[in-house]
Amino acid sequence: MHFSRFPRVRLAHLPTPLEALPRLSEHLGGPNIYIKRDDCTGLASGGNKTRKLEFLMAEALEEKADTILTQGAVQSNHARQTAAAAAKLGMGCELLFENRVEDPDDAYLNSGNVLLDRLLGANTHHYPKATDMNQAMSDMADDLRRAGKRPYIIPGGGSNPVGALGYVNCVLELLAQANDQSLVIDHLVHATGSAGTQAGLIVGLKAMHSDIPLLGIGVNAPRELQEERVYALAEETAEYIGAGGCVHREDVLANCDYVGEGYGITTDSMKEAVSLLARLEGILADPVYSGKGLAGMFDLIRKGYFKQGENLVFLHTGGSAGLFGYYQQLL
Repeated sequence: MHFSRFPRVRLAHLPTPLEALPRLSEHLGGPNIYIKRDDCTGLASGGNKTRKLEFLMAEALEEKADTILTQGAVQSNHARQTAAAAAKLGMGCELLFENRVEDPDDAYLNSGNVLLDRLLGANTHHYPKATDMNQAMSDMADDLRRAGKRPYIIPGGGSNPVGALGYVNCVLELLAQANDQSLVIDHLVHATGSAGTQAGLIVGLKAMHSDIPLLGIGVNAPRELQEERVYALAEETAEYIGAGGCVHREDVLANCDYVGEGYGITTDSMKEAVSLLARLEGILADPVYSGKGLAGMFDLIRKGYFKQGENLVFLHTGGSAGLFGYYQQLL
């Protein structure tokens, strides 16, 4: 696949490392676990959204935008990386936050990603839970146009075909690293939320005929809804890169048994997973995405879903800044 034909601005530190986790593998007693370190993409503490923003911000520049709008939860990793990308490129940034967590404490509202958003110069706006956030962004864009600005809207999570290009491209990077290490990848696992990362990955894996199964561990929606969202975006993304038809519905798998009470609400299994990764391998996961993704993966290993001796790669989507917004729940 020839990605140079798509507009792109370089924001990430690539390639991110692909590392073995021997102590964690021994502790869990199942497959050989590796980690793809997309927490190391570099932009304002890194994370998976930076890969998407390389393509999204390039499109914004082509459209001569001067202000970026996006939306997410209050402790959104995507919002923080978008604010950093806008700052780096000299653009204004408006972050629209849906208050999805009931009775948030001061740390959640002002620390972690929110502190970084403010340091990066973004303006933040809060909306009640269940607000139509796409409409809210459209309304704000209209206001900005009336004020003489040129806004560019990025969907939540950067999850559209342009953003998903970042993870189609990530597959090429991962396969090259696996080939260099003589590593046969039997499974690829990650946390799935707004659908763009999983959609991009499955398109890349299928278009490259990799035969690597992909499993998303859901962090918000029920399984059927999550899989349908991913499949719809994967179809659009495949068409966008000229590989229409490479993804079939049965290729899209999400396990949504580890969401707990809801998005952004801590679970005991997440806390155990974050602690294990930190204490055995010195790597920090976040409490909303990779923490729950790891919790699901660990439980599936213990149940024998992944076999001893198989090579399992976990894609770390970053977000350790969010730990500070949840510190009271993690103590």
